[in-house]
Amino acid sequence: MENRLKYHREAEGWSQGELARRLGVSRQTINAVETDKYDPSLPLALRMAKLFGVSVPDLFIDHWEPDA
Repeated sequence: MENRLKYHREAEGWSQGELARRLGVSRQTINAVETDKYDPSLPLALRMAKLFGVSVPDLFIDHWEPDA
């Protein structure tokens, strides 16, 4: 899975700490999501997408394809 969290965060000019504050999570959580060490819960992914005004699939891109 690819995520565009860092791209959107930097486009807003926010630090990881600022984004964490806005979402009510730790800076370590933001870092772990950005570095693909942690997949956020659905509620957190929804809050992230809403904050940036994008859809969850636009923020978290899944390249998985089902077997034919």
